[in-house]
Amino acid sequence: VVNSVGHSRTTTKVSPTLRLLGLAMIASLTTANIWSGTRLVNQLLNGHGQWGSGSARTLLFTGGAIWMTNVIVFGLWYWEFDRGGPVARAQGAPRFPDFLFPQMESPDLAPPDWAAGFVDYLYLSFSTASAFSATDVLPLSRRAKLIMLVQAAISLATVALVVARAVNIL
Repeated sequence: VVNSVGHSRTTTKVSPTLRLLGLAMIASLTTANIWSGTRLVNQLLNGHGQWGSGSARTLLFTGGAIWMTNVIVFGLWYWEFDRGGPVARAQGAPRFPDFLFPQMESPDLAPPDWAAGFVDYLYLSFSTASAFSATDVLPLSRRAKLIMLVQAAISLATVALVVARAVNIL
């Protein structure tokens, strides 16, 4: 993220410092979202606190914000990790992909110079969070599978408990 913004005129130079800063920012967002999700789940299970005994509307908005943040954060993780990140992909670095997009398997479905962009990774994240599994984009590396597993687990816990509690309140 930071590397792409920091090199907005050219994407041919990788700055290790900016890449590390970008990964640290995504890690801090992930930590904050996991903390919020854990706090929400704990309050729901114990039936006390701001979210455990609040209105269904407040609970749904809070759970929705945590879920949407989960989608955005994991979209960033996928974008940053696949084949070394956006700058490495733009350079054409010869790395094995972490994800197999349909356009990679059937090149006749896309322009010859097609490459996954952030929207493709955001879609991957959304489908993982809503289906709790891979849909049309397949994880190839163990790292990708583990990241998708963590995202699906967070999403499942958030959705299941928030919806169950909100229905109970109604």
